[in-house]
Amino acid sequence: MASYVFAQGTPMAEYDRSLAWAALLLAAGGLVMVYSASIDIAASSRYTGDNSAYFLVRQAIFLGVALLTATVVFLVPVRLWQKAAPWLFVGGVLLLVLVLVPGLGREVNGARRWLNLRAFNIQPSELMKLGAVLYAADYTVRKHAVLKRFKKGLLPMLGVMLLVSWLLLREPDFGAFVVIAITTFGVIFLGGMNGRHFALLVVMLALGFAGLVLSSPYRMHRIFGFMDPWSDAYGSGYQLSHALIAFGRGEWFGVGLGASVEKLQYLPEAHTDFLLAVIAEELGFVGVAVVIGLFAWIVFRAFLIGRRAALRERHFAALAAQGIGVWIGFQAVINMGVNMGLLPTKGLTLPLMSFGGTGVVVNFVSLAILLRIDWENRQLARGLPA
Repeated sequence: MASYVFAQGTPMAEYDRSLAWAALLLAAGGLVMVYSASIDIAASSRYTGDNSAYFLVRQAIFLGVALLTATVVFLVPVRLWQKAAPWLFVGGVLLLVLVLVPGLGREVNGARRWLNLRAFNIQPSELMKLGAVLYAADYTVRKHAVLKRFKKGLLPMLGVMLLVSWLLLREPDFGAFVVIAITTFGVIFLGGMNGRHFALLVVMLALGFAGLVLSSPYRMHRIFGFMDPWSDAYGSGYQLSHALIAFGRGEWFGVGLGASVEKLQYLPEAHTDFLLAVIAEELGFVGVAVVIGLFAWIVFRAFLIGRRAALRERHFAALAAQGIGVWIGFQAVINMGVNMGLLPTKGLTLPLMSFGGTGVVVNFVSLAILLRIDWENRQLARGLPA
């Protein structure tokens, strides 16, 4: 985006440049690392036509679409997002239903998470992440007077989220379920949920997660593999053991860009879920620290923008901004934790960086909304209409 754009003949106040640059640096770094991590597998796959630049070209196209979409979204007033929030949420639920319909949903490795539209695929769970943030912010504002009451405040949202959770687990997409659940109730908590109700909810979520793990031999296998990956290094602990080897080889400054050994088809999903492991191997501790720092800055700016909106009594904008910060920060932490062996292996990408179409576009759309909230804050501070 340019530093200034013009609307109604009046120059707009500057947006948060540091936030925009942090996102662009992560996306640009991700493009380079996706190419580095995928070049070997792309050069030896029938699916890619043995084209070593296959994933690079597709990721560049995704980023181009994401930037174009974000530019358009930046021009949409926040009040329109608030009006559209319930409809966007309903649309997301319908897409989650459609993805389960045979013939419409595309199945990969036993999971049905994509809608096949011939020209391209859409992952509804990624769209639902943003839809859930906006809907939770709108719901909290509308129900603020009764939010501390369990029956009128929390229970309706709990019922809706149980439906969404059931649909996500039918795919199954446990990772998206965790992110959406934590982000949604995080927004409601920030909006003034009763402390006792929140504590009860945390206990319910913990018991629910435990029940889901215990009821599934597959998830149990992953948990045991996470606790001691070396006990089954060629089975359940295969991905994690190779990710840890990549971190170990990287040391302080890495083995050099493009010089990773683990990406040579030893580490599965190196360009998606385990991109950070390749970054660690090639760029070392310093490279990983830069990535963590950029994500931390985005989260910090999101909460600061939300606080400024709250001071101007723009409650939906405040909760939407902080919800976006919680979502991106939490998903990044889970992905990093998985790569470092701190959390069980879970199929969640690194926001803005990992290969993927729907995820990258939705990430940029959410940040465009965040930048719009900040721009409106600055407009109001100057006494100009938002």
